[in-house]
Amino acid sequence: RNGLRFNLNKPPLILQNGLKENFADVQVSVVECPDLTRDPFDFPVKGICGKPRIADVGGQPYLLPLVQKDKVYDLNTVAKQIELPGAFILGAGAVSSRILGVNAEFIPVAQAESEEKPAVNASYTAQINPADGGCLLEKYSNKYSDCEFGLLANLYASQGQPGKVIEVKANGRTGQHNFVTCMRQIIEKCYGDKPVGIGGTFVIQKGKAKIHIMPPEFSACPLNTDEELNNWLRFFEMKAPLICQPVLISRDPVSLYFVFVYE
Repeated sequence: RNGLRFNLNKPPLILQNGLKENFADVQVSVVECPDLTRDPFDFPVKGICGKPRIADVGGQPYLLPLVQKDKVYDLNTVAKQIELPGAFILGAGAVSSRILGVNAEFIPVAQAESEEKPAVNASYTAQINPADGGCLLEKYSNKYSDCEFGLLANLYASQGQPGKVIEVKANGRTGQHNFVTCMRQIIEKCYGDKPVGIGGTFVIQKGKAKIHIMPPEFSACPLNTDEELNNWLRFFEMKAPLICQPVLISRDPVSLYFVFVYE
């Protein structure tokens, strides 16, 4: 397992200049991580610092063109495989349909088990509400006690400690790309063929966002094009405030995982 490690020398300046091409007002700075156990996050740890890692688990080939339901994973196992038992993990993925009985979005917010402590799973699921066809957001631990997920997940892991983080504030979108796409393109332009990742959390404080949720039933017909995929997905216009958990990579890495640090 070969990890690639980079120092992000001047990320605030890089991001500030890049985001100004797509947002009217941008402020980027290095700050102490806010206490994430407090509102609005209510995470089980105070921060997202300490031995950061990014893990891409599974992938779209397990969902498209036809689903492979046997592809299931566990957050505790992922933490051990990235050599960080007890890691705090956040990101986005798909649920294990064998646990829920349906397909749905998985929003991981969990501290994996360690020799000293059991796992704390504060994750959420987002699925189509069978009652009215709307979006149903539920806390995972209200119904389930495992840490299983399926098919694919983009995960950011750390020791969950306080520390220095990059704070980005952007208002007044003026361009075509969304916030996360802009961030990825900026990093790719700056670092070229070096795969660099960013993970964390942010809040959409005002406005609306167009967000998709996978249907409860997997497609019986192969989904071979973006048009077929978008016709299968359900899209919703969500009002702020919204807590988002982006995990992005500038380009596909060769190694199984890599680490980046800020100094």
